[in-house]
Amino acid sequence: MLEIGMKAPNFTLKDKNGNDVSLSDFIGKKVVLYFYPKDNTPGCTRQACAFAGAYKQFEAKGVEVIGISKDSVASHVKFAEKYDLPFVLLSDPDRIAIEAYGVWQEKKMYGKVTFGVVRTTFIIDENGNIEKVMPKVKPDTNAADILAEL
Repeated sequence: MLEIGMKAPNFTLKDKNGNDVSLSDFIGKKVVLYFYPKDNTPGCTRQACAFAGAYKQFEAKGVEVIGISKDSVASHVKFAEKYDLPFVLLSDPDRIAIEAYGVWQEKKMYGKVTFGVVRTTFIIDENGNIEKVMPKVKPDTNAADILAEL
């Protein structure tokens, strides 16, 4: 897992409109980078809607919000439209950023061991360094917890 003070790994992924977006595009802005398991699942939907509800507060602080999952661009389009998500959603089917940030981990569910994305949020400063790591965040309070940190 990445630690506070480390340079945040750069990546280039497709957004919900099919455009290439790189983390380095946001140098000069603080970024909340959150990784989540899957579009349209209960926890991920609550988390995304909480970020959407607080988005104007993030904007007022000059903070960009970026959500990343393994879902396809097409899935992100439907997810963003269904819940009116105003922030950047990036598709990482090849787990480029997911693995670079160490969030692809062993998970246990109903006694079965699998691998998947562990819900994790990073705050990245204006210079591209990791300012805060929040592992295993709660979907309902993640956005509010970050606003309290900022």
